[in-house]
Amino acid sequence: MIRYGIVGFGLHAVRRLMPGFALARNSRVTALSRRDMKQARASAAQYNIPHIFNSAADLCVCPDVDAVLVATPNSCHLENVRLALQFGKPVLCEKPMAVNANQCQQMVEVARHANLLLGVAHVLRFDRSVERIRERIAAGQIGRPVLVRSEFSFPGRNHVRKWIHDAKIAGGGPIADVGVHCVDALRFILQDEIIRVAALAISDSDSGTVEAAAVLSLEFASGTLGSVLLSTRAAYRTPLEVVGERGTLAANNAFSVEDPVELELRQSGVITERETLLNTDAYARQVDMFSAALEGKSHFPALGEEGWQNQHVLDAAYRSLRSGNFESVPIVRN
Repeated sequence: MIRYGIVGFGLHAVRRLMPGFALARNSRVTALSRRDMKQARASAAQYNIPHIFNSAADLCVCPDVDAVLVATPNSCHLENVRLALQFGKPVLCEKPMAVNANQCQQMVEVARHANLLLGVAHVLRFDRSVERIRERIAAGQIGRPVLVRSEFSFPGRNHVRKWIHDAKIAGGGPIADVGVHCVDALRFILQDEIIRVAALAISDSDSGTVEAAAVLSLEFASGTLGSVLLSTRAAYRTPLEVVGERGTLAANNAFSVEDPVELELRQSGVITERETLLNTDAYARQVDMFSAALEGKSHFPALGEEGWQNQHVLDAAYRSLRSGNFESVPIVRN
C-alpha cells in the first residue's frame, strides 16, 4: 500500500481526489497540508487522515508518506514539487503542471537528477472513454484521423477557486485550466504531437486578468487538424469527435466522471455501433497506476515530460493571442 500526502487539500481533494482514493486498491492518504490549521483538522477528521500539517515541508518529512500529491494553485506547483523531490519523495502533480514550460523543465530536471518518479495528474488518460477511443483509432476503425474536435466548458463566475481569474496564480483562464485536459486527451488519443497552434479569446468584466472563452486551432505532426473550444461562461459540457477517412467516433460527454458516456461510431453518416462507458473510477485508476509504477510493476502514462509538452502547447496558445499568428510548439525530447 502506497501512502500519500496531499499538499493543498482544498476543493479538488474533496470533490475528486478523496472519492478516488476511496475506490483505490493500493493507495491511501495518510497526511494532508492546508494553510489554515482549523480547516486541516476538520478535513483530517472527515476523512480519517492521521497526519495534518500547515506546511508542505513538514508533510514531506513525515515518515508515513511514501509519495506527495501536489494540489495547490498552479503558481505554487514548482515550489511544492521541487520541495518534495528534494526530500526524496516521488510526486504526482495536478494539472496544469505549471504556469510556463520553463517551470516544467525545472521540475523534470530535478526529478531526473534525484532519480525519482514525477507524474502529472492528467486524469483523462485514465478515463475508460478516452482509452476506448484511443484503442479504436489505433485499430484503424475510422481510418486516418482527418479532423478532431474537443470542447470543455463550465460555469466559472463566482467559482470557489477565486484565484482562477488571476493570471499570476492560474497562468491563464480556461485555456490553462481545462484546455490542458483537451490538449492532453487529443495527444493521447491520436498518439501524435501538436506542432502549431493559433488562438482566439475573449474576456469580460468578471474574468479578471484571464480569458473567459477561447478557441484553439491545432495542427498535428501527422497532418490531422483540430479545434478546441473552451469557456467558463457555459454549463458543464465535454463533447469530443474524431473524424476519420472511413468513419467518425463521437461522444457528447466524453470526459464525464459522473454520468455514463455514450460513444457512437458513424460510418457513411449512419450510426453503426454504440458503446456505454463509465469513468467513475478514473481518479482511483490514476493513483493506483502511480502506486504500481512506484513499486516497479507498471509504467505511468503521464510522466512529467507529458505535462511539460502540454505546457508548451499552452504557452504557444498564449503567444498566439498576443501575435495573432500560428505559433510553433517545441517538442520535448525524453
